[in-house]
Amino acid sequence: MKFTAQQIADILEGTVVGNPDEEVSTLSKIEEGEKGSLTFLSNPKYNSFLYTTNASIAIVNNDFKLERDIFTTLIKVENAYKSFSKLLEFYNEVKNNKLGRENPHFISNSAKIGKNEYIGAFAYIGENVTIGENVKIYPNCYIGDNTVIGNNCILFAGVKIYSETQIGNYCKIHSGCIIGSDGFGFAPNEEGEYKAIPQIGNVIIEDYVDIGSSSTIDRATLGSTIIRRGVKLDNQIQIAHNVEVGKNTVIAAQTGIAGSTKIGQNCMIGGQVGFAGHLSIGNNVKIQGQSGITKNLKDGDKVQGTPAMNYSDYNKSYVHFRNLPKIVAKVSEIEKELNTQKQ
Repeated sequence: MKFTAQQIADILEGTVVGNPDEEVSTLSKIEEGEKGSLTFLSNPKYNSFLYTTNASIAIVNNDFKLERDIFTTLIKVENAYKSFSKLLEFYNEVKNNKLGRENPHFISNSAKIGKNEYIGAFAYIGENVTIGENVKIYPNCYIGDNTVIGNNCILFAGVKIYSETQIGNYCKIHSGCIIGSDGFGFAPNEEGEYKAIPQIGNVIIEDYVDIGSSSTIDRATLGSTIIRRGVKLDNQIQIAHNVEVGKNTVIAAQTGIAGSTKIGQNCMIGGQVGFAGHLSIGNNVKIQGQSGITKNLKDGDKVQGTPAMNYSDYNKSYVHFRNLPKIVAKVSEIEKELNTQKQ
């Protein structure tokens, strides 16, 4: 799909400097721009690339001044970075604006699906499923019985939604995610063998939640595993049964949260963090990557390490740890001096 400079300027409320009929059909970095591509310039460090790029159109700030002639058409806006981000959103919407139903697919007779849907090939939609309007379900998705999905959601290829799951509006679930599989619940018998405890709860995902590729969220043993409004999950995250993640919390990749842990609102959690089970994590908590959380945390805590400790204390301790060989050498030297004095 092609867009002219003037069409793009109208979307961004910008001004064209150059040819308003210049066309682009793809996006590029300014240093790699080719004919027919659109790029942007917001960091002065990259100014020189504007004079060598082959991109057809570039978005720049209103206060940008040319030092010499260029062949690229400019679109001047208040904030080039924000405008380019807005354009990326628009481009993504256009690119993903699929409609209709591809074949083959299976939709149960008892399922209810809203208007403007997209159902990709080999998708399966089970009994008594309710799906809202403007929902896009990409190929090879599985949606189990009695699942509810709100409006304007996207399930990318290969997403598996087990039965009884509830998903709100404007949610985005990326490829390979599994929502609602059994929690890790087993009890040993007299012979020392482990028998699975039935997991009869469900998963509830509220509005505006994004879940990265290959992440897993387990159904509750009883009750619900809950992901609150506005939560953003990176790729390859494991959330166990009966966990609750508070609204607007963001979690980076490869984090694992054990069963029944409750995480508060507006928390920022780095990658490869491990949470023990049955913990209570307060609001506005910040946890550095690769930390191990073994105890409750209060509102506003900042922690790092395994087991995690106060972030400031960790940094002070780490300075001493790095100097440990020098400290040991100094202690040894003092011991020798003391021994000499005794003799």
